[in-house]
Amino acid sequence: MSVIMCAVVTAVGTGIHDGYIERFFKAWVFAFPVAVLAAFTMAPAAKKLVDKITK
Repeated sequence: MSVIMCAVVTAVGTGIHDGYIERFFKAWVFAFPVAVLAAFTMAPAAKKLVDKITK
């Protein structure tokens, strides 16, 4: 998911021209750890919410 988001946001923000791949990878290297941290942080709360909704 972070790869797709970085690709789209980089393309929209700076365009797809020379240096796009480099800009995309720089953005993804920053975004991936943030996404992992957010997923691990939010997973317990999301699980509780899903359990509450589906029971």
